[in-house]
Formats: sequence, C-alpha cells, structure tokens
Amino acid sequence: MTGTDAPPSFRLAYVPGVMPAKWVRIWQERLPGVPLELVPVPAADAVGVLRDHACDAGLVRLPVDRTVLSAIPLYTETTVVVVPKDHVFTAADEVGAQDLADEIVFHPLDDTLDWERPPGRPAFERPATTADAVELVAAGVGVLVVPMSLARLHHRRDLTYRPVTGVPQSQVALSWPEARTTDLVDDFIGIVRGRTVNSTRGRRAAEAAGGKPGGDRSGDRSPGQRSPGSGGAGRAAGGTRSQGGAQRRGSSGGQAGRGSARKGSGGPKGTGRRGRRS
Repeated sequence: MTGTDAPPSFRLAYVPGVMPAKWVRIWQERLPGVPLELVPVPAADAVGVLRDHACDAGLVRLPVDRTVLSAIPLYTETTVVVVPKDHVFTAADEVGAQDLADEIVFHPLDDTLDWERPPGRPAFERPATTADAVELVAAGVGVLVVPMSLARLHHRRDLTYRPVTGVPQSQVALSWPEARTTDLVDDFIGIVRGRTVNSTRGRRAAEAAGGKPGGDRSGDRSPGQRSPGSGGAGRAAGGTRSQGGAQRRGSSGGQAGRGSARKGSGGPKGTGRRGRRS
C-alpha cells in the first residue's frame, strides 16, 4: 500500500487535565472509517506540536500564537489551592489571594497560569513539574495553586483543594494551524461546537454540488475572530459538567461561597463555571 492509498487519520493533541473522551466517542460514531489518534503533550509543548504539523489539532491552554494558529476558546477552569487535609484552609469554602500571603506557594516550571509569580512567599527554588510540587505539598512544605483539573489529575488521599479568588484562570481551547484547516479539522470543530451530523453532511453535500470546495479553508477564518461554540462549550472542569464529559470528581473542592476564606458549613460542593465566550 502506497502513502496515497493509506486511509485518512486525525491526530489530536491534548494537554494534562483536559479530557477529550466525549468528543472522541462522537468522532468514532460519525467517522468510523477515520482513526482518531490521541497524543498527550505537555502544556508548554502544545503550540510547537501544532506549529510543526505533528498533530492536526489540539486541546490546549491559552494563550497560543495567533499569527499561525487558530483557536476556539471552550471553557475557563476554576483555580484552586492544593493543601494537606489538615491545613487551616480546609475550614473555608473559598480562599482569597490575600490569604496566601504567609504561605510558601510553589511555582513549578510547567505552570499553566499566566502570571510572573504567584502570591505568597516564593520557595527556595521552583519545582521542575506540577507533580514535583504536589509531592512537596504532601510533605507539608508549602501549597500549590493550579487549575482544578490538574488538582484532580494529581489527586492524593492526603491532599485536598479549595477554590481561590483574585488569581488568574486557565482557559482551554481547540487550536489548529490556520494554514491547514482541512475537512477533518472542520469536522472536529463541528463536534466540539455541537453541530449535528445532519449539518455536517449538509456542508459536504453543498461542496459536492459545487459550493465551497473542501480541504484547506484557511481563508474564511481569522485567528483574531473566534468565538466559542454554542453546543460544545460546556461548563468549566469543576463539578457539574465538563467539556470532555469524562472529568473525574475529586475528593473535595466545590462551589465556593462569596468572600475570602469564609468558614463553610460542610464539605465543598462542585465548582463549575460557565465557559467564556470570545
């Protein structure tokens, strides 16, 4: 079989904390003849993977290089502080940035929040990874501020987390090389936006009848004029419903009350925030 005879395939990169399972299931139902390969990549490498065309598209964390990549923002995550279960913060439903002033707050080199340095006292040196920082939190050395999905990804029985206000939040987006907006990319865009299978078939039928040709359609999209899909963009990965439909519920964390470090009446409730539209 020559290279031209090989069946088409679709490579989807995704960063830690993002759960693409729901979209993958829909893809398999709609395009059973087109294999979808999931490619896990570190958040810091995601833009390079797409720019080098190693993957067709990716579920990444913003910002991305909009000069070469298109992006559709999907949802914004709740930011949480990871602490030992016996920490004073566990008595609160929610923690404010000012409450971190006396804490050693780790700032790992693979941090995904858009800040120069977190609040609180800096550690002697920056941990290499979020996983390393979690180990230090478990040792009682300090605390860690991350998107909730990463707190769940690195869950430990001796740790918990609480939402934090007054700090940056991480926004997840579908991104792909602007110059390679293929039919398969457009199909995946339709899935995350909640397009029905009939609307997808209608688009292809129009193309076959002499409408806008398929393949590379970069000209009708501007990297700076993206908006989240009305159907695919769910609530933030925090509790009620997530984009990927496969977020695991953590041992705690949840909908915070208003105010800073206020005492809660019980265990934290689920924390979901509706995705931003741009």
